[in-house]
Amino acid sequence: MLPKDRVAAAFEHKPSDKAPIYQGGFSSRVASQILGREAYVGGGIQQYREVRALWDGDDAHQEYLARSLRDAFDLIKVLDLDLVRVGYWRQPEKPSAKIDDCTFRFGDDSNWRVMLFTPETELWQVIDQSLSPEPTMADLERQVAAMQESAGRYAPQPESFTDLIAALAEFGEERAVPGYGVGLAVPRDRWWLEAIALRPDIVRGYLDACAANAALYPAAMAKLGLRYLMGGGDFASQKGPFYSPRAFRELMLPGLQVISEACHAVGAVHMFASDGDLWPVSEDLFGNSGVDCFYEIDRRSGMDLKRLRETFPHLTLLGGIASETLHTGTREDVIAEARSALEVAQEYGGIIVGCSNQLVAPTPMANVEAMMEVLRG
Repeated sequence: MLPKDRVAAAFEHKPSDKAPIYQGGFSSRVASQILGREAYVGGGIQQYREVRALWDGDDAHQEYLARSLRDAFDLIKVLDLDLVRVGYWRQPEKPSAKIDDCTFRFGDDSNWRVMLFTPETELWQVIDQSLSPEPTMADLERQVAAMQESAGRYAPQPESFTDLIAALAEFGEERAVPGYGVGLAVPRDRWWLEAIALRPDIVRGYLDACAANAALYPAAMAKLGLRYLMGGGDFASQKGPFYSPRAFRELMLPGLQVISEACHAVGAVHMFASDGDLWPVSEDLFGNSGVDCFYEIDRRSGMDLKRLRETFPHLTLLGGIASETLHTGTREDVIAEARSALEVAQEYGGIIVGCSNQLVAPTPMANVEAMMEVLRG
C-alpha cells in the first residue's frame, strides 16, 4: 500500500498492510542529527530564526522560508513517514532592536518586550517587558464584542496556503498531507480562566466567534483536496482539564459541534489535539462533539491507546509513544513503549503510531533510532 492509503485505512478503520506512522514534531537538534546538517524545523528555535531573518532583510527571510520547507520535507522522506508534518512554529514579527545574536526587542517605548533564545534548550522566551495593566472583564467583553461583529466575514482562499500547496506538489501522490485551521480553545491567561467562573457568557461569546471563523476553513481545505484537518488546543495537564466538565460542556462543546459539522459537510475529518488527562471530559470531547480524531495523546497522563480505542471505537488515534520516554527513558523503555503502541494499532486498527508530541532537543539519538526501528518493523 502507498503511505496515503495506509493513512486513509486508519481513518476509515479498515485493514492495511501495516500500521501507518508519523511523528508529532522534531526539535532542530534531533532533526539535524537525522539529516546530517542543521535542520530548520522545531519550536522556539524556528520562531527565533524567523525573527533573526526578518531583522536581516527580505532576502534572508525568503531564504528562511525556503529552507524551512525543504528541511521539513527532507525529514519526512528520510524517515519515510506516512502522514506528514508540513511546517513548524512561526513568528513573522520584525523586531525593533537587536540586543545581541540571541536577544531581540519588540515594540516601542511605551509597549515593548525583550525575547531571548537559549540554544541548549531551543527555547525562545520573554525575559523582560513593559508594565501594562491586566485586562478587566469589561476589556474582555469589548474584545469579544468586536470579534463577534467580524466573525465569519473572512473567507480563507485556497491559494493563500502556499505551504500546503507545496506539500501537495511534493507528497500528494504518495503520502497523506493534513490541513489545518480548525482549532478551538480558551486562552490560558489567568484572566480568561477566571472569566470561565466569573463571566462564562464572555468566554462562550469568544469561543462562538472563534468557531464561526474556524468553520470557514474546511471548505477552503476541501478545494485543495485536504481531508484531515488538524485543530484542537491545549487545555489540560496530568491532573486533568483546567476547568470543569460542566464548563467544557456549556462553553466548548457548542463550538466544537459547529466545526465538526463544517468538516463533515465537505467530507473532512475533524482532528483535535491536547496534552494532559482528558478523561473527565471525554464523553463530550470524543463523543458528543463530532470530533473524529485525537492526536497529541498524552500517554503519561493516562490517555492509553487501548482504553481509548475500546471506549471510543469510532475515534482515529495518532501517537501512543510519549516524548518524555524518548527524552529520559532507556533504549529498552523506548522499544517497549513503541512495541506496545504498535501492537494495539495492529490489533484494533484506526491508529497512526508515533511520538505524540515534540522530540525535544536533549532526546538521545539512540532512542530515536530505537523507536524508528520498531515502527519500521
